Amino acid sequence: MATAAAARKTDAKALPVPNGDFYQLVELLTADELALVKKVRAYMDAKVKPIISKYWSDDAFPFELLPSFKELGIGGLGYEGYGCAGGSQKLFGYVAMELARVDPSMCTFFGVHSGLAMGSIYLDGSEEQKQKWLPQMARFEKIGCFGLTEPLIGSGASGGLTTTARRDGDSWILNGQKRWIGNAPWCDLSIIWARDLADNQVKGFIVENKTTPGFSVEKIEHKVALKVVQNGQITLKDVQVPEANRLQGGNSFRDTARVLRMTRYMVGWASTGAQMGAFENTLAYTQSRQQFGKPIASFQLVQDLLAKMLGNLTACQCMMLRLAQLDDEGKLGDHHAALAKAFCTAKARETVAWGRELLGGNGIVADYHVGKLFADVEALYSYEGTYQMQNLIVGKAITGIGAFV
Repeated sequence: MATAAAARKTDAKALPVPNGDFYQLVELLTADELALVKKVRAYMDAKVKPIISKYWSDDAFPFELLPSFKELGIGGLGYEGYGCAGGSQKLFGYVAMELARVDPSMCTFFGVHSGLAMGSIYLDGSEEQKQKWLPQMARFEKIGCFGLTEPLIGSGASGGLTTTARRDGDSWILNGQKRWIGNAPWCDLSIIWARDLADNQVKGFIVENKTTPGFSVEKIEHKVALKVVQNGQITLKDVQVPEANRLQGGNSFRDTARVLRMTRYMVGWASTGAQMGAFENTLAYTQSRQQFGKPIASFQLVQDLLAKMLGNLTACQCMMLRLAQLDDEGKLGDHHAALAKAFCTAKARETVAWGRELLGGNGIVADYHVGKLFADVEALYSYEGTYQMQNLIVGKAITGIGAFV
């Protein structure tokens, strides 16, 4: 009996450490890139993972982490100059994946600020606007959000924005509402997209939240996904914005779409990171969970689901890596980003569902992390464009025929 127990103990020690990088794709990073990715992973495991379930349950953001989060030096990843971290889109993607591996909300907070808000200024702002705002945002001294979606306008944003902008001398007057805006309840500035009443074109504006009369935000309560990131409904009542705060390169929805193209495929990285977290946590659980005198990881049906989870994860990692390469080469198209967003989020739903299943009752407890990821992926599946809309973008590209309403 003692010999058998010792053998089981030895076997347990020999079990492989859960690793969501089955094809060793991390080896494609440069030494500097790998160092940063490892730094982010260590931070997320040591600082975020031990406390994030409590914040998730409380619908609260961990503001206590902001000082240390800033020290990671990832503000403005992928942007050159203006105090930004620079680097490749591949690096930006790997960092996003590591953030989402532990908590998709932290990835969303980062993506909204560094991707959408900073990206709007970087791609559509004037040189003066870039010099004024980007260095502060790269240091996380000013946090941004991105106001496009409205209470009644989601997929139809390209031609149906109800938020309006009217030129009044050297200022613009904004009226309308925005909804589901991440970071909005507490951030410092908002990128607001509104329809110009004069030419019916979409234009972008930098609104300083805390000092602009007529600008108000109501936090969206009772979410069941991405509960850590704070979403808000913005109301603009005769908000006056100086011409100096109009994005000088944001004069049509085509300019807005340049930002969305980049951030849309970042959701692919986030959903891939969520799969990585679900797989690694599920594998570790099955290695330790005992039933019938042995780990459930030894059961055939359990191994079948683990292999399916890993297949989805690895397929998404390979797709996202190629997409990042296309972006770095200047070849990324809307249809490329759309396919990745649709495919990776759909596969993520499968992956996290299998993980939740393998944890049994513990799969619905946030402390085990998989249930939290299971819920969060539902939001990733919907935001930055629904699954069906992404497929229509792809469909138009491959058939040459638009099937939109």
